[in-house]
Amino acid sequence: MIEQVENKLKHLNLLQRIELKASSFSKGQKRLAEYITHNFDTAAYLTASKLGKEAGVSESTVVRFAYQLDYDGYPELQKAIQVIVKTNSNSLQRMSLSSKRYQEKGVLKSILSTDCDRLRDTILNGIDEEEFDRAVHLINESRRLYILGTRSAAYLAGLLGYYFKMLFDNVIIVDANSTSETLEQIYNIHPDDVMIGVTFPRYSKRTVYALKFAKAHGAKTIALTDNAQSPVVEFADCTLFAKSDVMTIVDSLVCPLSVVNALVTALALLKKEDVEKRLMALEELWNEYGVYNRSEE
Repeated sequence: MIEQVENKLKHLNLLQRIELKASSFSKGQKRLAEYITHNFDTAAYLTASKLGKEAGVSESTVVRFAYQLDYDGYPELQKAIQVIVKTNSNSLQRMSLSSKRYQEKGVLKSILSTDCDRLRDTILNGIDEEEFDRAVHLINESRRLYILGTRSAAYLAGLLGYYFKMLFDNVIIVDANSTSETLEQIYNIHPDDVMIGVTFPRYSKRTVYALKFAKAHGAKTIALTDNAQSPVVEFADCTLFAKSDVMTIVDSLVCPLSVVNALVTALALLKKEDVEKRLMALEELWNEYGVYNRSEE
């Protein structure tokens, strides 16, 4: 029974773990759980000592609380709180959080540093090379390739589609303003097709529904998202994790953009001869119609 609970906990986010384990909390842990639940945007970047002080408990209670929720110490609990910030915080909370994070250090260097950290984290703890290779294989073998991203992720999906259209004739960028319109555009998806869903906090329900629909109709599905608790993971045959972070009202999408670049490059190298023929024809077309500015000789 205990083993079943522990296995279940691994797939739950912080708030779900708190709800599942609430009945076993001590009085201090209940106070701490209540503080985190209602002040996660503040708690996310506090040390264990400061979090305990804010919640009215000892630092040791904070550490024990982390283990009680099946985290390997406070640093992992802190990361879990930060995931909740990215997923659940609204725009006003994000503005307040960013003011605290960037006001003293300066915006430009702080954000560039954060992006560097997220890239390093993605290399070390994020994307799996075997999953990446599998995604490349699925895309290359697909009859048709559907790509969907909404809101800020739409630009990642659009860039991916822009380059993939240079490599393939079967690329469909799903562009719709509602769930019903999205499903109308993919209603005839086939088991030999592949759908790529791109979503980052706050996760798009439309992307989740679309991947669920595609998987239910037998198509292969690829999710580009930030972590294993992302709601699209359940409906993905292949998952590519790229770290993201909260930056005021915007999200850092530097890491997923790098993954997009890597996917395009890997497919171009895999189809090298065909791609060279396509690019030759495109270069002639671009030159004929003066698409790009060229310096006078």
